[in-house]
Amino acid sequence: MLAQGKKVRALVRDRAKAASWSDQGVELVDGDWNDASAIERALHGVDGAFVMLPPIWAPAPDFMEAKGVIANYVEALTKAPAPRVVALSSMGANRTSGMGLITALSLLEQGFRNLKLPIAYVRAGGFFENFLYGLHVAHGGALPVFYDPTNRKSTMVATDDIGSEIAALLSGPAWSGHRVIELGSMVSPDEVAAQLGEVMKLDVRAVAVPRADWPGAFEQFGIPKGRSGPAEAMYEAVNAGGMDLGVAGTEHVAGTTPPRDVFAAAQKAASA
Repeated sequence: MLAQGKKVRALVRDRAKAASWSDQGVELVDGDWNDASAIERALHGVDGAFVMLPPIWAPAPDFMEAKGVIANYVEALTKAPAPRVVALSSMGANRTSGMGLITALSLLEQGFRNLKLPIAYVRAGGFFENFLYGLHVAHGGALPVFYDPTNRKSTMVATDDIGSEIAALLSGPAWSGHRVIELGSMVSPDEVAAQLGEVMKLDVRAVAVPRADWPGAFEQFGIPKGRSGPAEAMYEAVNAGGMDLGVAGTEHVAGTTPPRDVFAAAQKAASA
């Protein structure tokens, strides 16, 4: 949006941490997504709004954290209705159960259902950035993944493509009602591993982490012991086809950034 010359406003908890955005001309509004009045202040006078949920890898069993933020968004958007809203959702959010972590995004879509606003739900695929650990662990030629089998494709996308699509929706032609955009392309972990290998100049292959080892592996990613159930359920759903393209009534935008570009950019940033 900044590249398009648009005026951008952001809700921030800490102005010091947001200094780089302020330096680029972003108007900062102090607040938190746990405060409906702060969200409402940020929404006043905007041409469009982008909303998302906090990424919580170990949510409460009833997804209390997500429900609270959703309720605040609904209250704020009711009092300060934006001309258009783009919400970051996920592939699989059409399912109301059995999706683990993605359940929070399903709750978001359900929570916005009665808002009489133009809303676009961007159901993004799995982020290529989630494989960046491969730059550190794949030096032996193996990329451990929770996808099984590794040659099965599911929807994946680069976060740059997500940002581009959201910006296009916020600045492009107006629409009415609610719409759903499936964002990404069908890619296999084998393909991701091969492109990681191109960047690392190694022969890298994807290796499925044995199901029994998932809890311990998630602990290594920082999820507290005994609380990896929602993450495990999400990957089980992905392996069963829960994030595949083609849900009825949706639009589709293919990803344009391949995983090799994501790995190369991260590698370059790390060496800079």
